[in-house]
Amino acid sequence: MAKKQEPIGLVDSFSEFKELKNIDKTTMISVLEESFRSVLSKMFGSDENFDVIMNPDKGDCEIYQNLTVVPDGEVSDPNKQISISDAHNDADNPDPDCEVGEDHIKKIDFAKFGRRAILNLRQTLASKILDLQKDAIYTKFKEMEGELITGEVYQTWKREVLLLDEDKNELILPRDQQIPSDNYRKGETIRAVIESVDNKNNNPKIIVSRTSDNFLRRLFELEVPEVHDGLIPIRAVARIPGERAKIAVESYDDRIDPVGACVGVKGARIHGIVRELRNENIDVIPWTNNPQLLIQRALSPARISSIRLNEEEKHAEVFLRPEEVSLAIGKGGLNIKLAMKLTGYQIDVYRDLEEAEDDIYIDEFRDEIEPWIIEALKDLGCATARAVLNTPRELLIEKADLEESTVDEILRILKAEFED
Repeated sequence: MAKKQEPIGLVDSFSEFKELKNIDKTTMISVLEESFRSVLSKMFGSDENFDVIMNPDKGDCEIYQNLTVVPDGEVSDPNKQISISDAHNDADNPDPDCEVGEDHIKKIDFAKFGRRAILNLRQTLASKILDLQKDAIYTKFKEMEGELITGEVYQTWKREVLLLDEDKNELILPRDQQIPSDNYRKGETIRAVIESVDNKNNNPKIIVSRTSDNFLRRLFELEVPEVHDGLIPIRAVARIPGERAKIAVESYDDRIDPVGACVGVKGARIHGIVRELRNENIDVIPWTNNPQLLIQRALSPARISSIRLNEEEKHAEVFLRPEEVSLAIGKGGLNIKLAMKLTGYQIDVYRDLEEAEDDIYIDEFRDEIEPWIIEALKDLGCATARAVLNTPRELLIEKADLEESTVDEILRILKAEFED
């Protein structure tokens, strides 16, 4: 009776595979077989005439060598041939009926090749496991680009901070991706967004950011359920990290005030985001497809007198009263920089000197002109009485979608104000 082949002592290596995440069983078996074949190829010069059968549940494998039966004394390549006598008397798989020219299957006891062969196998397997882990990490995080992640500060350097996520994967937070006022301590937990993932030389590198516009988007998704559920889409974001940000939102449900929902009762929702961003001031404005109105809202708190727009060149000339200019530009030019980034327009600001002293904001006429008409005029960039009067009558009719009689009445009311 043939002696039963003892399983190769690789249970620990098989167990390692079972603990690996993102590696399916088919891949696991394929890599294990590839490892055995790699070692067999080194030992026998080729693995072409070997069958490797994996038993991952048992933690072992079976190896069979396919040999051609030749007459006694004519074996020229023992790795591919076997004499007829040896085939008849094979201890593990005797085949008394075989004949010259037929194939004989010889069972291989890998453990008998000694400690060096098993060590070689383990090293080969460990290398392939490591490659698999790296591939799995790269694939996982590549699919997560732009998503929010939490990491623990493990090490801080001058140019970057090393974070570890809950699975001990390394995340790199470069200096230029840190909010200027950020100051990290080892063991501290921080949030960031996955900015980019590369796999150069099969070494995954995960870069995270706290200055990205996406970081602000993900924080709103985290703090505002309506944004997370898609009821309030974020249409545009502009940031100067650590200083100020503007975000434009709209609502798919007329019953939901997008700005109010993002700010929360007494600012409860937005305060958490502001704290995370190291007190970065955030302006939330309602989105509109009307570029003139969007520019007006983006330049808030400044009140615009009129706008001259070139949509093809994405250029806007904005006219304001002298006292409003500094508000439009903002401290250090932050407000106008963010407005340009949010709207996608190059914005030039001009003082409306000639008419500033005696001009009147259109809102002052709400007792004589219906509110919806005033809003329609403001959507055209006409925020003051003189801005309306300086706009061609035909343009007011066409762009504001007003009746001729309505436009004539508006012009009469406004002219009367200045005649008086």
